[in-house]
Amino acid sequence: MGCSFSGLNALYDAVNGGGDVWINENRFRVVRQLGEGGFAFVFLVKEIVADASSAASAGGLAKKVKDPAHLSADGTYAMKKVLIQNKEQLELVREEIRVSSLFNHPNLLPLLDHAIISVKDGQEGAWKHEAFLLFPVHLDGTLLDNFTSMKAKKETFSTTDVLHIFRQLCDGLKHMHSLEPPYAHNDVKPGNVLLTRRKGQPPLAILMDFGSARPSRKQIRSRQEALQLQEWTSEHCSAPFRAPELWDCPSHADIDERTDIWSLGCTLYAIMYGVSPFEYALGESGGSLQLAIVNAQIKWPNTGPKASYPEALHQFVTWMLQPQAAVRPRIDDIIIHVDKLIAKFTK
Repeated sequence: MGCSFSGLNALYDAVNGGGDVWINENRFRVVRQLGEGGFAFVFLVKEIVADASSAASAGGLAKKVKDPAHLSADGTYAMKKVLIQNKEQLELVREEIRVSSLFNHPNLLPLLDHAIISVKDGQEGAWKHEAFLLFPVHLDGTLLDNFTSMKAKKETFSTTDVLHIFRQLCDGLKHMHSLEPPYAHNDVKPGNVLLTRRKGQPPLAILMDFGSARPSRKQIRSRQEALQLQEWTSEHCSAPFRAPELWDCPSHADIDERTDIWSLGCTLYAIMYGVSPFEYALGESGGSLQLAIVNAQIKWPNTGPKASYPEALHQFVTWMLQPQAAVRPRIDDIIIHVDKLIAKFTK
């Protein structure tokens, strides 16, 4: 899926109060802002088609989207707008679009359409770029959003929901890890997991944000290469969920997709307890997040309702959080084990 640069491809309609956006030949009305971060803004948008009755059948976006399951029944979607400040950011957005187009899995957020346009910064300013990326919308928010609301109500996920949410994340990662070459997500964390609550069923979990996804296997053969990897991961991989080998990379190392397994173990802990297993170090006097991670110093809650999860889940997390990547399990091993836990605890 290539990037398009024609100014007609995505036009923000300032004349009409900034209410409409064109992404290629399809028009969307901005309903409200859902979130923002850095130079990116996420909006809830609604598709506008000439014949409203055809919105989910034959008109507009339906002509472009390959999988009808990704179409919204009411025409609403999530649109990410990125303000691109320089050539490096432009290349990152291009890469995110390219990588997103590689994946096709129900637990990975699909990119439905995109456009990159040139815009002038003021009457005599320089030309810059803006990117518009269109996705299905999940209004129940991320796992991180849910932690906040559940904490206020003193609620936690049931063991069954914990395991089923986690199992879906494993499915999505298996798809990425099974490509040729394998891809690592590189930023698995609660803020990148969308949830949709379902009556009588565990929540639907979808992994999103492939801006950091890259081919997973890297041969490090010098100190310079090790430092370059550390610098890249410090910018692209969230610190509390980052694998030890990405904090302190040896000058001779083979990096693979098991960096995601570490982040997955941290995320399983977070589904139960609302935070990474190492964030406690940030609140300790003289504490070091890096030292806690490279030494796999996990702290478990030992009082209150949060201590009510089975010990088998704690052992499962510990198995994934092995500081030596060479002995860390792979995604197929994780799936076999989580299926056994589901069979044991959801009878």
